[in-house]
Amino acid sequence: MENVIIPDSKHLKEIEGKIISDGAENFHVLADFDRTLTKAFINKIKTPSIISVLRNENYLSEEYSKKAKELANHYHPIETDPAISMTVKKRKMQEWWEKHFNLLIESKLNKKNLEKVINEDKIEFREGIPEMLDYLHKRNIPLVIISSSGIGDLIPMYLEKHKKLYDNIHIITNLYKWDSEGNAIDMKKPIIHVFNKDETVLKEIPEIYQEVKERKNVLLMGDSLGDLGMIEGFDYKNLLKLGFLNEDIERNLKEYKKNFDIIITNDSNANYINNFLKKLI
Repeated sequence: MENVIIPDSKHLKEIEGKIISDGAENFHVLADFDRTLTKAFINKIKTPSIISVLRNENYLSEEYSKKAKELANHYHPIETDPAISMTVKKRKMQEWWEKHFNLLIESKLNKKNLEKVINEDKIEFREGIPEMLDYLHKRNIPLVIISSSGIGDLIPMYLEKHKKLYDNIHIITNLYKWDSEGNAIDMKKPIIHVFNKDETVLKEIPEIYQEVKERKNVLLMGDSLGDLGMIEGFDYKNLLKLGFLNEDIERNLKEYKKNFDIIITNDSNANYINNFLKKLI
């Protein structure tokens, strides 16, 4: 199991044992998408966020790129400033997302722009993830994907392209409403941003919440310490936390060891997850 770090093997064995003992019917998976289910690097080049692809590679207009960069330059420092309260950050991130979404609509974002991004291989599954998706589907284990992506529609589009958009997968992200010509005309609510990305949002989406509320054993998968907040507000019984530490390993490993039960480094594969899931049979 190269590139797998277990900070506390005794604790991990105990949590895994409890989850396996309770069975698949009491279990669900909660995951981030970008750089968790997908690779962080393709051909040794860091994968960009879809927003940055649209902003920097002239998929839309020069005017869109200019205004989008101005918004990023204003709001990103607020997002990362430790001196600013979480209350203020949440309000400002809501402002940023709403302004940017409106800008994309004004800039005539079309589904064809998103198809172009997908067809140019800007996104690629992490090795082992397709097998994980197949397994969860066969066992009818819910997978809840929570993503604050500004172009969340790419997630179901990408899964559908690879024939992995299964009915056990529930996606909580920012989705657009489209007209008959494929133009974005509005945003679906609620808006998900980096500071409200947690399972409390599920209570606003009853059809998903009903699927998982009694499945209190959870595997949480993310690529940042912030992804640990996805479980906030959910009444879980046993929680298994897996973190992908894709870069800056020496600098971040200490904090990851404090917060995750399993750490997978160097943008490696999902084999550990699949081996664990097989034990749920």
